[in-house]
Amino acid sequence: MKTVGLIGGMSWESSKMYYQYANEYVKHRLGGSHSCKCVMVSVDFAEIEKYTFAGQWDKIGEMMAKCTRQLEAAGADIIVLCTNTIHLVSDYIEKSTDLPFLHIAEATGKSIKDKGLQKVGLIGTKFTMEKDFYTSILSERFGLDVIIPSKDDRQAIHDIIYNELVKSQFTEVAKIKCMSIMESLASQGAQGIIMGCTELPILVPDSDVDIVTIDTTKVHIQQAVDWAIQ
Repeated sequence: MKTVGLIGGMSWESSKMYYQYANEYVKHRLGGSHSCKCVMVSVDFAEIEKYTFAGQWDKIGEMMAKCTRQLEAAGADIIVLCTNTIHLVSDYIEKSTDLPFLHIAEATGKSIKDKGLQKVGLIGTKFTMEKDFYTSILSERFGLDVIIPSKDDRQAIHDIIYNELVKSQFTEVAKIKCMSIMESLASQGAQGIIMGCTELPILVPDSDVDIVTIDTTKVHIQQAVDWAIQ
């Protein structure tokens, strides 16, 4: 088994799920006492948040490049960025190493195609929903029809993520709001919903909704583990 390198801390709530899912999936694949060979570099999310809202994406990119080099020095064989939004600066990671890098939108697109879906809704931060670093991969490389919520609903989800979820606050009010937005996307023809923020599946587990959901955290790490095992 190769070693999976994880860039975490964005937020730590979802990073712990990456670690949990990685080990559960290795046990599923290999059985016995097997667990995942991995290393993680975790950032201070307050710094990421500050640069995000200041629009200083180059600063975040430089931080991600540094994390990548640290993982490489620690013996990682593949790089996984444990967040959706910060893939906006994934080019900094790719330029800083020769190691393979698994983009979360690539993993998500493959999972959606495997499920036989064509039209999907996307919820996450405004950066993920409105910029094209994510949706372009889904549409251009996988031929998917991606729809996003209305302007007001995009703002509502964005606020829930930054004001609550990344601070470990998972309320029933926020859950109901997100489920309502998901239902609205389904009424527009979405066959499934991409949980395009790694904290969203914690707030709204797939068992609590009727529509198909794509847990980007789970599909991302499982495909990285598949690579590591093969």
